[in-house]
Amino acid sequence: MNVYWLEQTEEDVPEENDWLSANEAVCLNGLRFAKRRADWRLGRWTAKRALSLYLAVPALPEVYQKIDIRPALSGAPEAFFSDQPEAVTISLSHRAGRAICAVAKSDVEMGCDLEVVEPRSDAFVTDYFGVEEQTLIARASADYRDCVLALLWSGKESALKALRAGLRMDTRSVIVSPLAAASDMNGWSRLRVRHRDGHLFHGWYQLAGNIMRTVVCAPRPDPPIHLKITGHFFDGASRCA
Repeated sequence: MNVYWLEQTEEDVPEENDWLSANEAVCLNGLRFAKRRADWRLGRWTAKRALSLYLAVPALPEVYQKIDIRPALSGAPEAFFSDQPEAVTISLSHRAGRAICAVAKSDVEMGCDLEVVEPRSDAFVTDYFGVEEQTLIARASADYRDCVLALLWSGKESALKALRAGLRMDTRSVIVSPLAAASDMNGWSRLRVRHRDGHLFHGWYQLAGNIMRTVVCAPRPDPPIHLKITGHFFDGASRCA
């Protein structure tokens, strides 16, 4: 099963807002704080960029205006094209001026997350991780502890998004298990996340510099496929012609 991903930074986002849908422009105008506005714009831009590649439509403001990212009742993002629900599942995450969007077909349970590898306290581990995860962290060397923490936390966030619950759900209800399988050629390694009700997600994690990325899905996904930006127009038949 294929899942696609794209990452963007604040520097990639246009200064103007002519790529937003009418609904999104209203939402942006209601955001008061500069950081919240910047994060929101970055997330919407990344999602539209990813969807334009996935759907093979031109990367033009008038096309992006037709792509509308709306929150479901659960808060999970949903994609609309020309006011019609698009047959895709998307997931978004942003951190430290960087955002990731994952895209898959509509019948997939999926979540993605982006984390910075950084020190976290023992109290954080006790409060948010299950016993199995705490054991993994305790066994990690001092040099690798922060990476293990970032991986486990990111995997949890991805699974909670796939469950369409987010951090409203107890983070200890999902247990992340990195698997020993070798990385694929793009640096992705396998992980598994088990919910206490028996729900099982399979996924992948990738560490690049100090950035940890995770994607989890049900059914089991193949290694994530990077959506590559090649120009203003993309291969494939345009739905807007």
